[in-house]
Amino acid sequence: MPEPVKGLRERKRLETHRALATTAVRLVAERGLDQVTVEDISAAAGVSSRTFFNYFASKEDAVVIAHADNAERSQRVIEKFLAAPKEVSVPRAFVAALKEDFAQIDENREEWLGRMKAIQENATLHSRAVAMNHDTIAPTIEAIARRAGVDPRDDLYPTLLLSALGGAVNAVLILWSRHDGRVSALELLDEAVEMLLAGLPEPGGRAR
Repeated sequence: MPEPVKGLRERKRLETHRALATTAVRLVAERGLDQVTVEDISAAAGVSSRTFFNYFASKEDAVVIAHADNAERSQRVIEKFLAAPKEVSVPRAFVAALKEDFAQIDENREEWLGRMKAIQENATLHSRAVAMNHDTIAPTIEAIARRAGVDPRDDLYPTLLLSALGGAVNAVLILWSRHDGRVSALELLDEAVEMLLAGLPEPGGRAR
């Protein structure tokens, strides 16, 4: 499903958000979270602190929330997932729907390395990253249940699949950051999903 065409005002909003987010990540990577203020981020991005607070509630949010349209992106993933051909399995359809957004990790390597490092080193950022995705859980489980043809109130599959794939994404990001982004995040995601679908064989029994 193509991304909707945005007007000039909306594009400007998204660009300003991105500028603040990337600046926050860069400064925190250079100095550490405790040594960076909202004023530092605003000045480096060329906006006022008042403008900063039009986009973020805190410096922590500026580090964690990469895109202003995060909720819309999550909804587009669900729509692409539900629109996938019926012959595509539920797990593969879900991962395919994620890939367009996931590819931006490879495309914005330094930004995401800085973001991952900051989240791993700061419990408050980790907690905020987890909380940010909370509102997407229920609608995603509902979408998985709908495509799988089951009732999420009675069947473990939708919640279990989301948990497994979420764990795969986290594992991919951790390994990707350990390799300083020198490996493809998309390729690691494919590998992780194939391992899950194969029943998570032990390392000695996996094909190389």
